[in-house]
Amino acid sequence: MTVSPADADARIGGRTWLVFAVSFGLLLSDYMSRQVLAAVFPLLKADWGLSDAKLGALGGVVALMVGLLTVPLSLLADRIGRARSVAIMAFTWSLATLACGLCANYGQLLAARLVLGVGEAAYGSVGLAVVFTYFPARLRGTITSAFMAGGVFGSFAGLTLGGLVTAHIGWRGAFHVMAAFGLLLTFAYVLIVRDDRRRGGEGVVRSMAGLGPRAIAAGLFGSKSLVLTYVASGLQLFVMGAAIAWTPSLLNRSYGLSPAKAAVAAAVLLLSCGVGMVACGMLNDRLCAKRPALRSRLAVAFCLITFVFLQAAFLLPAGPLQIACAFLGLFCAAGTTGPAGAAVAEAAPLALHGTALAVLTLANNLIGLAPGPALTGALADVLGLQAALQVATFAALFSAGFFWLSGRGGRRNP
Repeated sequence: MTVSPADADARIGGRTWLVFAVSFGLLLSDYMSRQVLAAVFPLLKADWGLSDAKLGALGGVVALMVGLLTVPLSLLADRIGRARSVAIMAFTWSLATLACGLCANYGQLLAARLVLGVGEAAYGSVGLAVVFTYFPARLRGTITSAFMAGGVFGSFAGLTLGGLVTAHIGWRGAFHVMAAFGLLLTFAYVLIVRDDRRRGGEGVVRSMAGLGPRAIAAGLFGSKSLVLTYVASGLQLFVMGAAIAWTPSLLNRSYGLSPAKAAVAAAVLLLSCGVGMVACGMLNDRLCAKRPALRSRLAVAFCLITFVFLQAAFLLPAGPLQIACAFLGLFCAAGTTGPAGAAVAEAAPLALHGTALAVLTLANNLIGLAPGPALTGALADVLGLQAALQVATFAALFSAGFFWLSGRGGRRNP
């Protein structure tokens, strides 16, 4: 019989935190490799004469691969073992990042970014599912938001280090540094993390093997509320994806900062996303532990705050007030991650946690993170970058509507 996280020992020991730390570190590497590209956008534009649409495609192709492959690769990981699958994923994206720094033209870089997306496709879901087996169920919102905040902090590190390294040894060196960091953490993960039978890891593999297609579909889409949560989460992350990809370029063009300084300034501004993600996740667990119906209302509030303050930021001229509004809007831009992850984990059977979180990742990428940078770049070629970002923030308003509808549907217990 599979032991659920809710029934696991409530004490959280040193090994549990070590597993979380190395898993969090790999998510840092994941997003550092993904977002270092934004730090070198101005140089690629100058060196290769690329349009904003082509630059956006370099970012969007990674999220597109993540979206297309996250569910099948997560299903595979649930069947063959999650920890060993994570090691293969991390090794793949690290080698692809290394290849990015060796590319001679746009086509090669686009292909390398595509492979990077294949490697990163299922890590957010499978890595989190591994972490879930080490923590009690009452902490799912906090753990989800804290773990997924690695994506924002990784973006921060990718932009900051990418800008600094690029200034000293060029944009190719920035990719190589990110690749070395990923390879180091991959070896650490292999040494530290196992699918632990006592905590349900191997039991999940056996349980998963007994599920047929209909049972899997029912577990993943058996609740209207769950499906609405997938869509709402993806729409909100459209805003964050656009902001992460294009903030360095906006600061470069609107404030006249050099590419290196723009990357560092954007990273500091976007750090508010990560801090807000953790804070909102903790607020979710505190307010919703005994009243889970509040999750959707809390998510609606985060979406509306994002929309109001980012609209204000992109309507204002360059200056301190614009930066302040952007900071407040970005603080809540990823705040829905905790409520959405907790809702999915609550509704899906334990054996399908990895796959259910993969469906959430699929929605986050196909609806949000993939089209966010690409569509904003295409709009920027027509409207200008600041106006394009202003249009992108309307996705948060639609997200609020879907989260509100999800709260009106009934949830199914695992």
